[in-house]
Amino acid sequence: MALATEIIGGRLIDGSSFVSASKMLMSQRIGMVKRNQFLGSPVWVPSQQIRRQEQLKRAVRAPVAAISEDIIKANSKTTAPEKAVNFKVRAVVTVRNKHKEDLKETIVKQMDAFTDKIGRNVVLELISGDVDPKSKEPKRSKPAALRDWSKKSNLKAERVHYTAEFTVDSNFGVPGAITVSNKHQQEFFLESITIEGFACGPVHFPCNSWIQSKKDHPGKRILFSNKPYLPSETPAGLRALREKELRDLRGDGNGVRKLSDRVYDFDVYNDLGNPDKSVNLTRPSLGGKTIPYPRRCRTGRLPMDSDITAESRVEKPIPLYVPRDEQFEESKQNTFSAGRLKAVLHNIIPSLKATISADNHDFSGFSDIDILYKEGLLLKVGLQDEIWKNLPLPKVVTRIQESSEGLLKYDTPKILSKDKFAWLRDDEFARQAVSGVNPVSIESLKVFPPKSNLDPEIYGPQESAIKEEHILGHLNGLSLSQALEENKLFIVDYHDVYLPFLERINALDGRKAYATRTLFFLTPLGTLKPIAIELSLPPAGPNSRSKRVVTPPLDATGNWIWQLAKAHVCSNDAGVHQLVNHWLRTHASLEPFILAAHRHLSAMHPIFKLLDPHMRYTLEINAIARQNLINADGVIESCFTPGRYCMEISAAAYKNSWRFDKEGLPADLIRRGMAVPDPTKPHGLKLLIEDYPYAQDGLLIWSAIGNWVRTYVERYYPDSSLVCNDKELQEWYSESINVGHFDLRDADWWPKLETADDLVSILTTIIWLASAQHAALNFGQYPYGGYVPNRPPLMRRLIPEENDPEYASFLADPQKYYLLALPSLLQATKFMAVVDNLSTHSPDEEYIGERQQPSIWSGDAEIVEAFYEFSAEIQQIEKEIDRRNADPSLRHRCGAGVLPYELLAPTSGPGVTCRGVPNSVSI
Repeated sequence: MALATEIIGGRLIDGSSFVSASKMLMSQRIGMVKRNQFLGSPVWVPSQQIRRQEQLKRAVRAPVAAISEDIIKANSKTTAPEKAVNFKVRAVVTVRNKHKEDLKETIVKQMDAFTDKIGRNVVLELISGDVDPKSKEPKRSKPAALRDWSKKSNLKAERVHYTAEFTVDSNFGVPGAITVSNKHQQEFFLESITIEGFACGPVHFPCNSWIQSKKDHPGKRILFSNKPYLPSETPAGLRALREKELRDLRGDGNGVRKLSDRVYDFDVYNDLGNPDKSVNLTRPSLGGKTIPYPRRCRTGRLPMDSDITAESRVEKPIPLYVPRDEQFEESKQNTFSAGRLKAVLHNIIPSLKATISADNHDFSGFSDIDILYKEGLLLKVGLQDEIWKNLPLPKVVTRIQESSEGLLKYDTPKILSKDKFAWLRDDEFARQAVSGVNPVSIESLKVFPPKSNLDPEIYGPQESAIKEEHILGHLNGLSLSQALEENKLFIVDYHDVYLPFLERINALDGRKAYATRTLFFLTPLGTLKPIAIELSLPPAGPNSRSKRVVTPPLDATGNWIWQLAKAHVCSNDAGVHQLVNHWLRTHASLEPFILAAHRHLSAMHPIFKLLDPHMRYTLEINAIARQNLINADGVIESCFTPGRYCMEISAAAYKNSWRFDKEGLPADLIRRGMAVPDPTKPHGLKLLIEDYPYAQDGLLIWSAIGNWVRTYVERYYPDSSLVCNDKELQEWYSESINVGHFDLRDADWWPKLETADDLVSILTTIIWLASAQHAALNFGQYPYGGYVPNRPPLMRRLIPEENDPEYASFLADPQKYYLLALPSLLQATKFMAVVDNLSTHSPDEEYIGERQQPSIWSGDAEIVEAFYEFSAEIQQIEKEIDRRNADPSLRHRCGAGVLPYELLAPTSGPGVTCRGVPNSVSI
């Protein structure tokens, strides 16, 4: 009976990751031998075979027998074919508990513990990659229930391990899938399953998924092992399951989604307004012929009563639908929702309104702003006192216990940490264009004067009002033509972004804006300095002076006008940063790729496994943004100059300038003229500003991602025909474009997906956007914007001309005029509280180069090893960034009072740190 001896050989136990449990299993099996007359004695698997198994460098691509082929061959020479024998294997199932449960959850949990004893339990079934030759169906084990659920129901550990025992026969093959049926009343979070007892060693199932009760979702959940398979290589026993799981994830496009659903589908942004509540809250639908925009996750909610094309609102604290596994895990939820943003949105902001709105304070001096960090802002809490006592307040808030007033105290933003007055200086204003929170707008100036692309019939002359005489004295002795030829002139140009909206923006109460252009000169020291600012308004008539040029000051009055002009530039910059570069180019543009990945790439597809960590939490944070941030009268409209026109500016940028093929870092740098191709340089690019911290550090990370992705792709697609013939891959990319980016689907710039190189480029761009690009644009928001004068998100006054009535009051008290132009106290504190939360890393953040379950996320040993090499490269990049930040020759990141550039330093602790590159758009 050599067949049976191989099955229960000792190596099967040694291979287990649960050593103590495996010893117990060994003794059970030896006992089983005595009880079952058809089993022989245990025999050890030959050590040479063990080594061969451990040296496998490729995921199993074809069914593998539960019994070693060598043993079968040896037996076939000496014995007649034997009948298949039954044997037992064990599952170790890891369930993650909640840290905190409400009363209802606790009661239901106790009920489940009781009913588990009488058969309403959790049942698993193993499914082989092989097909039964008789039934033509996948081979299945007998169902097995999880053991000891009721006994372990009161354990307080974060993770609880359960076991189940399956009976299979010796021809079963290797399990490729498990079905789970939850007969309890309550969902549970299944982290992983490990199957022990097969000759191939432990079989791992990284699950990380919520398993719903049968009463809510009657079907069985399908979970696949960590073995990656292209669709054409799927074992016969798993093909139908692979297709069924994808069909379930796609849904049928009908009905209102429940929070427990796992259905991924597309819709337009037709839920930002609330016309049922007020006509003033009506907003246009984004997505479609009129206003092109990417698609978002469909919820299926009923239409508004007053507008059937608009989806009804779900207001906080009721959550918006996203597929269940996309919702924040508990530690993230605690950090973000209960402990931070919800505290801000639900409690702090109403308190701010109650405290401030009576006399709507303005800042009377810069000392008023300093008090927010030193002493805090007293809030009349009144009836909300009990709420404050019980609220898990964010770090920015402390509590005066014996008082009926709360104290809102803000952390000192990093911009003030080294030099309190740095923000006033021109060199700091310029430095932030290449190493601040929005380093992706600056361009090389190729044509002078700059020109607009807007219709001159509507928006006036296309040529800028900046003339040679404005800048000639600031070019360090160079002529204009020399400065252009030597690539010494740079521009941040928001003229065409804002001008079409200015009439409407400036008609809003308390909002005033220009369309700005700012010219910079690259000094011999390699630093930038601003040399001219153009402020444009819509032309009032054919001969109106709608453009004004401000240059560095020569006297006191000029200094205050220059400071106001810089503030208006920063306000333009804050709007474009938030609405275009941050929200549109990372959050919104990635959502279609994520939705299509879940709809068309099986969990066993190697490309899904690659993308998985870079999709974490994005759908949830985007849903929260639709509910609280980018909605009508939400935080973005309240805090940024464009007000109700914010999202229309975002949509205009999508229509006029967004191109996926230019979103990768090298292509973007070349598009903006900040780099030129140069094969002799690292990364094949020569930067026109060598000390450009975002680009310098970004290229290191871009290159590391590209190398990792190329290694990965070439592993599974050694031939381009495999790319073309991969049905799931092609459907993913096609739907991302033709449905997710429907309004731009006919653009000729979409990259083709025909070769392995095409795939590497597309995936590198997606991973770059989700990780490093988002980090560079997000985690500096409070460190740079938390001090409102440095980056005012909105402006309330234009700069007075000499013949304006306000000019006299400006001359009499320029500081007062300046502060009245900035956001009010309520606007500023509301903005500060929100960006503090949005700049925060949660404790469960997963940074680039990290993965959950790093050794078993893939069953391909060679790929796991390559990922560890990628992680090591990321660690080296962090050391190089630290070295650069200590290099005094790099004046944009090192010097007296200069902040180091750490926004692309890969790792971070929790909190507001101004560093750290998470894998995904998770905040």
